[in-house]
Amino acid sequence: MPRTSQAVIARSVNAPVEVVTITVPDPGPGEVVVKVQACGVCHTDLHYKLGGIGDDFPYLLGHEAAGVVEEVGEGVTEVAPGDYVVLNWRAVCGQCRACRKGKPWYCFATHNARQKMTLDDGTELTPALGIGAFTQYTLVAAGQCTPVDPSAPPEVAGLLGCGVMAGLGAALNTGAVGRGDSVAVIGCGGVGAAAIAGATLAGATTIVAVDLDDGKLATASTLGATHTVNSSASDPVAAIQALTGGHGADVVIDAVGRPETWKQAFYARDLAGTLVLVGVPTPDMEVPPLPLLDLFSHGGSLKSSWYGDCLPSRDFPTLIDLYLQGRLPLDAFVSETIGIGDVEEAFVQMGRGDVLRSVVVLENTEKGQ
Repeated sequence: MPRTSQAVIARSVNAPVEVVTITVPDPGPGEVVVKVQACGVCHTDLHYKLGGIGDDFPYLLGHEAAGVVEEVGEGVTEVAPGDYVVLNWRAVCGQCRACRKGKPWYCFATHNARQKMTLDDGTELTPALGIGAFTQYTLVAAGQCTPVDPSAPPEVAGLLGCGVMAGLGAALNTGAVGRGDSVAVIGCGGVGAAAIAGATLAGATTIVAVDLDDGKLATASTLGATHTVNSSASDPVAAIQALTGGHGADVVIDAVGRPETWKQAFYARDLAGTLVLVGVPTPDMEVPPLPLLDLFSHGGSLKSSWYGDCLPSRDFPTLIDLYLQGRLPLDAFVSETIGIGDVEEAFVQMGRGDVLRSVVVLENTEKGQ
């Protein structure tokens, strides 16, 4: 029978989030109910709360989650009850033109659960990124569940569900950073810090972290940055060029997503270098004007990174194994663990830049059965 669960919702634009009781239906064909153990507080959740993604309120927030499969619906073969999984928001279809070309990380027809979770009065909830995981139980599509080694703590494993994977993948997948490369990362919040960790893992030898905040730069150094630049005091383009023999970096990752940082990333590249945009712009932003000759003469690649161009079934288990081997410091991204009632304060701390990630740890008490 359907489960009831405590959950965090955003009822209207910029209203304080609320902890309410929701109803989670039994899984239908292709669907799974997951008992959530931990879920990171991501900036995307704040975007939903502020109305920056859509107006399909009320939203069930949370999406960077790990937990255990509780029940599966008809036809589900990917996972079974008891599997320890990380949730992802790109359940690939296997049939679209990207999947048929052997590039499922670009899947153009990703899918979610068909049924809706609801409030007590029957009001349908819109789950953040098709997941909705600030709750004791959530309903997702089976393809949104990726089994990983259960030795990894859920507060760490769940971070691969969004921001940390976006940053790691921007370096490892989109930017294809290799041994001996030089890399610059503009913006060292959670995504940028993960990009630095990814560049370190890939064997980059010069890694320049750029930010306005000395605290974030200090964290970047612990994750592998070999140089730091406070862009409030120094021109980041000139600084990156000076630190790379006057040439610019092989790969520059813009983890901010603003016209001015994108332009800095463009000119901070070496000839034939790669620019990776992983910071998410707002709809009103436009590419800054550039002389077309500069675009031609610099050469190289200008790329956008969607979810770190990851394939969860390939990347999540590998990254968890690297973490368990001590080669990927995912623990460093967990600034604090909090309860389900502390999400609003976590948003405040996020706005102040005080944390890389606050992580909600769920106390799972099944009700209504």
